[in-house]
Amino acid sequence: MRGNIITILSKLSLLVTMIMSTIMVKSVALDYGDALTKSILFFECQRSGYLPPSQRMTWRKNSALKDGSDIGVRMDGGYYDAGDNVKFHFPMAFTTTMLAWSVIEFGDLMGPDLQHALDAIRWGTDYFLKATKDPNVVIAQIGDPNKDHICWERPEDMDTSRKTYVVTTSKPGSEVSAEIAAALAASSIALRKNDGRYSEALLLRAKRVFDFANNHRGSYNDSIGDGACPFYCDFNGYMDELVWGAAWLYMASNDQFYWNFVKSNIQSLGSFSEFGWDSKHAGINVLISERVMNDPSNQNSFISNANNLMCSLLPNSPTKAVTYSKGGLLFKPGSSNMQHVTSYSFLLIVYARYMQVNQKIVNCGNFVVKPADLVNLAKTQVDYVLGKNPLGMSYMVGYGQKFPQKLHHRASTMPSIDVHPEHIECHDGDKYFELQSPDINQLTGAIVGGPAEDDSFQDSRYNVSQSEPATYINAPFVGVLAYFKQRNSKY
Repeated sequence: MRGNIITILSKLSLLVTMIMSTIMVKSVALDYGDALTKSILFFECQRSGYLPPSQRMTWRKNSALKDGSDIGVRMDGGYYDAGDNVKFHFPMAFTTTMLAWSVIEFGDLMGPDLQHALDAIRWGTDYFLKATKDPNVVIAQIGDPNKDHICWERPEDMDTSRKTYVVTTSKPGSEVSAEIAAALAASSIALRKNDGRYSEALLLRAKRVFDFANNHRGSYNDSIGDGACPFYCDFNGYMDELVWGAAWLYMASNDQFYWNFVKSNIQSLGSFSEFGWDSKHAGINVLISERVMNDPSNQNSFISNANNLMCSLLPNSPTKAVTYSKGGLLFKPGSSNMQHVTSYSFLLIVYARYMQVNQKIVNCGNFVVKPADLVNLAKTQVDYVLGKNPLGMSYMVGYGQKFPQKLHHRASTMPSIDVHPEHIECHDGDKYFELQSPDINQLTGAIVGGPAEDDSFQDSRYNVSQSEPATYINAPFVGVLAYFKQRNSKY
């Protein structure tokens, strides 16, 4: 009996220790500045082409140096989107747009990280200037994804097809072209103070690429076929990208043509709540709301749609259209849920700032929403990502004491050329994929797809949806972290 009591007391003591440990994890102060630095550092891990002397992630080396050679153009550079070695220009352009928007809104809060953020933007825009050099062609993608995905190879070793996919006047790709136009236009604003001549060159190219996308309409799904699908199919049509591109061109140039285009076509989009690499609807309304919030004659549906978006996200709203886990994480249908968490957190903060400046509130039925409510919701999401969650796990690699160790990411799982200079063949990399040990190289700053809706997380390379990082997950978070870094420093 005495032994049973001791066993029970021992188990109770262990349970109390676990509970206290969990409470301590949840209450630990978060360093948003450290997270900001690392979130930008991740983009260096994803670089393709010749790496600059300033490269901080030195385990990565030059890669894909002959890209574009199959069509006689030089297309080294750009970013690998996620854990593979394909350069998908559609999500890459969205990533660049969101990095630029992060700097436009929050660059003055980034401190020494601002220059690194500008470098990350320019790595994208330098590449897109190459992709749009020919007025009648936009290079839409580099690398055959079907062949790439059967190999587990370092980017530095790739020997699968580096096919160049193009869209033309006869085989158009309005969504990828318009998103590139948006990236160039947004970046022209973000880089204006840093390099005025380069900024002007970006804006001029953005206008030309937008004209190409608009005058030769069609989906790249049809033009490049299995290069796009099922990997980054455009499921929502290309009109949202055309309006998004026009919106950014209007913000960059104040040209009435683009404003008229946005107003004339916004109603055709329908949805107000989708935002990500495939859907720009919510982003358009929030972006434009800054210009029309106090001008009723120009509001059209922008403000009402943006308000409806906020109401669809708030947990206590009668029109909530997302779900939340018991631990408090926002969920929408689909894989890699963190892309929704970071994108919507960005829109929450940006719209809250616009509301604050214009002294506005939002009515969700009888539920009154103030800017602080939007900020507080975004903060719960940021804090969850960084470790205030039931598992006490940061979903940003290298941040905190506990974070994902087995990513679905080729480069991080395999030895650097510094350690293993010999070429690693296509299937010779499989043994690294199958290892149960942590990744050989730390992919610092990468935010992975994240936990399941029950707050559980499988740290496994086989679980692609949970363990794969992506540039378009990180890009919106750069701005969000800059905001909370500054806000936290006040307290």
